[in-house]
Amino acid sequence: MAVAIVHSRSLAGVAAPRVTVEVHIAGGLPGVNVVGLPDAEVREARDRVRAAMQNSQFEFPARKVTVNLAPADLRKESGRFDLPIALGILAATGQIPSNPLAHHEFAGELALTGDLRPVRGALAMARSARGDGHAFVLPAASAAEAALVRDATVYGAPSLLAVCAHLSGSAPLAQVAQSLPAPDAQGPDLADVRGQCQAKRVLEIAATGAHSLLFTGPPGTGKSMLAQRLPSLLPPLTEDEALEVAAVASIAGRFAPEHWGERPFRAPHHTASSVALVGGGSDPRPGEISLAHLGVLFLDELPEWERRVLEALREPLESGVIHISRAARQSTFPAQFQLVAAMNPCPCGWLGHASGRCHCTQDRVARYRLRVSGPLLDRIDLGVGVPAVLPEALALTDSDMHASELRESSATVRERVAHARRRQQDRQGKVNARLLPPEVAAHCVPEAAAEELLARAMTRWALSARAYHRVLKVARSIADLAGADNIDATHMAEAIGYRRVHPA
Repeated sequence: MAVAIVHSRSLAGVAAPRVTVEVHIAGGLPGVNVVGLPDAEVREARDRVRAAMQNSQFEFPARKVTVNLAPADLRKESGRFDLPIALGILAATGQIPSNPLAHHEFAGELALTGDLRPVRGALAMARSARGDGHAFVLPAASAAEAALVRDATVYGAPSLLAVCAHLSGSAPLAQVAQSLPAPDAQGPDLADVRGQCQAKRVLEIAATGAHSLLFTGPPGTGKSMLAQRLPSLLPPLTEDEALEVAAVASIAGRFAPEHWGERPFRAPHHTASSVALVGGGSDPRPGEISLAHLGVLFLDELPEWERRVLEALREPLESGVIHISRAARQSTFPAQFQLVAAMNPCPCGWLGHASGRCHCTQDRVARYRLRVSGPLLDRIDLGVGVPAVLPEALALTDSDMHASELRESSATVRERVAHARRRQQDRQGKVNARLLPPEVAAHCVPEAAAEELLARAMTRWALSARAYHRVLKVARSIADLAGADNIDATHMAEAIGYRRVHPA
C-alpha cells in the first residue's frame, strides 16, 4: 500500500494526546519530508530511521516519502516518533503487514543500529493508551515503567527488528506484567530530633491538614531537620496517587522505580529561577512545585530567594495546579504540594539567641523580613519559632528523660495523622487545607467562645479574610487530632497562636 497509518503519543503537560503518523510513498525525487509541526529532534528522525532500517536488513525506499504527524497544530518533540515513522515506512512499502498497526501504539527512539532507546513520559503515555484500549509497544528500558499502569497492555522491545517480528506474528513479544515495587518505608525519623516540642507539634498539625508551614529560628536549631521528616508523617500514597506522582516524574525524565509510592521531598536551592521552580521553557516541563506534587516542597533561607520567584508560588498554593502559557502552546501541571519554608529571624541569624551575638538594628531586621511579601506570608497557614536547643537536652538519652518527654517515632505520629485524615475524608472527602470557602462554612463551624476569640484576633492583628479561613482550617485540623467533632476555644486559641508567622 502507498499510505500507512501508525498511532503514537505526544506529551502536553501531564496528558499524552494521540498522534497519528501518516506515511505516504510516492514517485519523485528520493527524500523524506516530515510535516505536522515537528521540532528539530523529530525532523532529524529521517536520518536515524534510514540507518536503523538498513542496519536491520530492511529496504529504505528510493522514492519520495512524506510523513504527516497529525494533528498539525500540536507541537511534536523528542525522538519518540522514530519507531512509528519507521513502521509506517515499512508498512507503506509492504515489508510488514499493516493490519496489526491499528491495534497498537508505538513510541521509541531508534539508534543507528536499529536498537530502541528509552523515551521520556512512558508512564503518562501508557495511561492514555489504556483509555483507548490499545496495546503499547515501547523500548524495553521504558516498558517496566509503563506497566505500572493497571490494566495497561504493554510490550517491551529491544529493537526495530523485534517489533516487526511481533507484528508479523513470527516472534510475538511478551507482555510486561504489572509489578508494583514495595514502597521503601525507610527515611528520616522524627525521633532523631531532640527537643523542639512545639515545632514537632506544629509539624504534626501540618501533616494532619496538609497545611503550609514556616519555621523561624537561628542557624543550627533543626529547621531543615524537621522539614525533612514531614514526609514520614504523611499517610502512604494510594495507587492512583502514586501513579500521579510517577507520571510527573516520568514527564520530567526523573522516574526511578525505587521511589515508587514515596511522598516526594524537593528542596531546591535559593538561587533557582522561576522556571526551575514552577516549570516552563519553550517545551514546557514540570518545575519543582510539580515534582513535589502530593509531597513536600522545602524552601530554606526564604528571604534569600528572589522576590519575583517567590511570587510565582501564590497561584499554585491556592489552586493546586500551575498553568504555563507560551506563545505557541499551553500546559497544565499538577502542583498540590505542601510548602515548608525556613528563615532566620534577622540577617545575621542570631536575633533572640541567648548568646546575645546579634547586633542587627531594627531597620535591618525589618528590611530583611520585608524581602518576603505580605501576600505570600498570608498564604502560609502555620508559623512557629525554632529556638536553640540547650546542650544538656542534646546530651540526654531516652533513659534519662521523663516518660512524657520521650521522643516519638515517625510511625507513632503517622498513625495519629492517618486517623485524623480518615475523619476528614469521611466528613468532607478532602484534607482541610483544600477546603473552599463554602466548605469551610459547612465543616469548620466554631463554638460561640471560639468564634468570639477569632473575632478579637481579627480586630487586634488586622487579619485578612484569607487568614480568617486559614485559621478556621487549622483549628479544624487541631480538633481532628484531638478526635473532637466541634472546634472549641482551646483549638481556636492554638490555631491563632500559630498565625503569627513572624515571632516578635
